[in-house]
Parts: sequence; C-alpha cells; structure tokens
Amino acid sequence: MENSSFGGDVVTLEGLKVSPQSFIPAFILLLLMYIFIMVSNVGLVVLIFTERSLQQPMYLLFCNMSINDVFGASIIILHVLRDLLISDSVRSVRYIDCAVQAFCVHLHASASHTVLMIMAFDRYVAICNPLRYATIMTNRMVVDLSAAAWGTALVPVAVLVGLSVRLSRCRSVIFNLFCDNASLFKLSCESVLVNNIYGLGYTVVLMGSSVGSVTLTYLKIAAVCVRSKNKVLNCKALQTCATHLVIYIVLLVSGYVIVILHRFPQLADHRKVAAVMGHVVLPALNAVIYGLQIKKVRQKIMSLFHNKKVANGCKMMQCDQEVEQNGGTFAQDAYRI
Repeated sequence: MENSSFGGDVVTLEGLKVSPQSFIPAFILLLLMYIFIMVSNVGLVVLIFTERSLQQPMYLLFCNMSINDVFGASIIILHVLRDLLISDSVRSVRYIDCAVQAFCVHLHASASHTVLMIMAFDRYVAICNPLRYATIMTNRMVVDLSAAAWGTALVPVAVLVGLSVRLSRCRSVIFNLFCDNASLFKLSCESVLVNNIYGLGYTVVLMGSSVGSVTLTYLKIAAVCVRSKNKVLNCKALQTCATHLVIYIVLLVSGYVIVILHRFPQLADHRKVAAVMGHVVLPALNAVIYGLQIKKVRQKIMSLFHNKKVANGCKMMQCDQEVEQNGGTFAQDAYRI
C-alpha cells in the first residue's frame, strides 16, 4: 500500500477518527478552545506591553510562553479543524508543507522547555539574589534570555528536520495526525542511523538540560526558603514557583504520555487524541494559571471589568435620570391638556 500510494511531492496523513454523531461537538469544542487560547494569550501579551506597571522581567519573559502557545496551537489545532471538515479518512498534503509543519511542531516543543528554563532562572535570581535582581535582570538581559531560548530551539530543530528532508522517499503514507520529524524520515528506505543518533542526542541534551536546570534551580530556592525565617517571603516564593512548577510538570507528563503511546501501535487513536490535547490543554492552562494567579495581572483584569461595569452603571443612571425628566415633562404636558 505504501509503495503504490507514493505520489512524489504529495504525502497522505491519517485523519482523526470521529464518528458522525460526535463530529459537530468535537469541532465546536476544539474551535472554542482555540479561540480561548488566542484571546487569552494575545490579550495577556497586549496587556503586559501596554501597562507600564507590568513591564517587569518576570512578565516580559512570560510573553515568550504566550507567543509560543499561540504559535503551537495555530500549527496543530487549525490543522485538525481543517481535517475534521474533510470526510476522507486520509488527507493529502504537499511534502514541503509537511516538512514546514514538522519544523514548527518541534520548534514549539523545544521552545516550551527553553522558555521555562529562562523563567526558572528569573525566579532563582529574584529569590536567591533579591538585592541584585534589578542589576542582573535588566531589559538587555531579558532580550538576551529570550533570544537564547528561541535560538537554542531554532538551530538544532532546523538541523533535525534538515537531516530528514535530505533523504530520498519511497513511501508517501504518514501514520500520524500531523507531520513530525519521525514521520519524515520514515518515508525513506535509506539508512536513518544518523537521524536516530542526532534525534536521540538532541532529545537527551534538551530534556537533560531542562530537567537538570529546573531541578537545580528549585533545590537552591528551597534551600534559601528553609534558611529564611520570613514566612511572608517564603509564602510569596512558594506561590510564584508553584505556578511555574505546575506548568513544567504538565509539560513533562504530556510529552512522556505521547512518547509512551508511540510504543504501542494498537493505541494509535489514543496517541492522536493525546497529541491534540497536549497542544490544547497546556496553552489554555498557561493563560489561566498566569493570568489569574499572578496578582498584578489579575488585578488589572479585574479593574478592566470593574471600570466597564461602572461605565455601564453610569450610563444606566443617566438613562434613568433622562426618563424621570422626560416623565415629569410628559406629566406637566398632560396636566396642561
């Protein structure tokens, strides 16, 4: 089947198996989740950049996560929404588009780790070196950290996908919901030893540096909190770090679940659903956790709704006054008549 379906520059992807009864609810739910991810994350970025009191290193570094979430959700969710509208069980796509999607998917996954790493560094400086925080975390440092987070994800991923694109192809069927690097080099009948070695090495380096740096950071933060006798500062440090740690654990768990499901071909449909949920739940959680748990952001959001409510209340009071005045005028006119 694979050789006979080979079509040169066109590859086919497996679709998400959805029953006719659950098609409309699944499409609407996924669309609403995508709209929520876009509105919440873009809204947070706009709020942080327009509100001067929120233009601090912690919030500016968080903008990297929101941008990455919007990027990843657009790559995957829009692709799935389009596929749900196609009735065929397999979908055709140009090979170059598949390679671009694979690059974007791995860039999003890698940047998720590197961005959380620089955010962990910011928390470490804020808690372990509070007196030097303003000196270390300058605007230049924020820019450098952001560039490092995206650069260290961009270059290795470009090499990763480039090694797969160089291979000749003898197949055109991708047994996955969307394109990724493994799907690309599995289309070739050549030796993929170099791809496997580089992919495994890159994964080990990325995950090792991610887990190692975050673990070391939180161990040092925990040591500082244990030595400190200030319960208020310890409570604030715990609250700030807990938000970052929850997101990091969810990221690790979702990634490991997908990797484990790859080892069981009979659970292919479960793996597809897990992959979609991983690109839906995490971006939504990031916006909710950081948007509602960070005090200044929460206060700003509440103030916006409060001002809107007050404005609407003032309009209603003005309207009632006009009605009373008009009612009095009408009564006088009726009396004259």
